Amino acid sequence: MENFNKSSEIQIELSDEIAQGVYSNLAIISHSTSEFVIDFIRIVPGVPKAKVKSRIILTPEHAKRLLMALKDNIDKFEQQNGPIRIQNDPGFLPPIGGIGQA
Repeated sequence: MENFNKSSEIQIELSDEIAQGVYSNLAIISHSTSEFVIDFIRIVPGVPKAKVKSRIILTPEHAKRLLMALKDNIDKFEQQNGPIRIQNDPGFLPPIGGIGQA
């Protein structure tokens, strides 16, 4: 376990606007030799266009750290709530177009 002194702690501020969050049901990831770009998109059924709601740009090292943190959190979630089911279709996208029925 690493020993951190108080002078190296970072205080993180979360504004009210950012605290609201942004819903996304699709992420598109691209990369170059120096960065990873993750575009978070919201697809709405019946609407032919989807907009990028947020774009995050990461160094390759931070992208790998994010991957490890997501895996750790998913493992903890599944221990408490059971396995997360994923659609069998590897090309699954949220429904685009058409009319939903209740």
